[in-house]
Amino acid sequence: MKGVNILRWVVIGGALAFLIGPFFVILGAALSGGNTLAFPPEGLSLRWFEKIFQIRSFRASFGISMFLAVFGTLAALALGIPASYAMARYKVRGAELVRIIVSSPIIVPGIIVGLGLLRYLVIPTGVGITPALFCAHTAIVLPYAVRVVSASMENLRADIEEAAVLLGCSRLGAFVRVVLPNIRGGILAAFILGFITSFNEVPVGLFLSGPGVTTLPIDMIGYMETTYDPSVAALASLLAFLSIGIVFAAERFIGLSRYV
Repeated sequence: MKGVNILRWVVIGGALAFLIGPFFVILGAALSGGNTLAFPPEGLSLRWFEKIFQIRSFRASFGISMFLAVFGTLAALALGIPASYAMARYKVRGAELVRIIVSSPIIVPGIIVGLGLLRYLVIPTGVGITPALFCAHTAIVLPYAVRVVSASMENLRADIEEAAVLLGCSRLGAFVRVVLPNIRGGILAAFILGFITSFNEVPVGLFLSGPGVTTLPIDMIGYMETTYDPSVAALASLLAFLSIGIVFAAERFIGLSRYV
């Protein structure tokens, strides 16, 4: 029995090292005092964390990524909440097919999604880079909005809404006053998942980014092609801390694990 317990801890430790190890490697490289990206670090310094705020392209691409993550997720929720409500409350023909189609951006590799949008949206219509990226990020986030909000809708008793209607409230009023407040946890969880997914999206951005308009992950890749200093590792570390902080806060205040 003791040997089994030791083996169990060895397996758990190996899995944690495999999952978390790369983060500590990047963090160590970011703290390096040398001039090149390397691990183990050559001394310790915070100067690369200071430098990332001085790089103009990083500031511009960060703003674009924030815009796409926030408003793309809000647009996905604006589409996903009514769709989730309809599929949960009414017998919609082909509801399962709709769920499969909506989930396709998760199932299909991102490279295929980006190439498809470039070939059949951007090139034929001549739409600008920013609208194309906005449509792409909305589509990528939509599955999270539908799936998470649908789970919240299925856990909400329909008779509560019916009671509000019987008491004189309209269907729209019951939806706004009864349904939305009771699924706000699911909506917030969907927003957090969509925000993180959109902000860190790479494959679609590779196809749809262009001169002067690029997301932060794509800008980081382009920066590494010409400059091999630890500033990219410092920025990656900050983004990792941001994502971890958001997830921990969401778990602490809304119980994110209940929805995913």
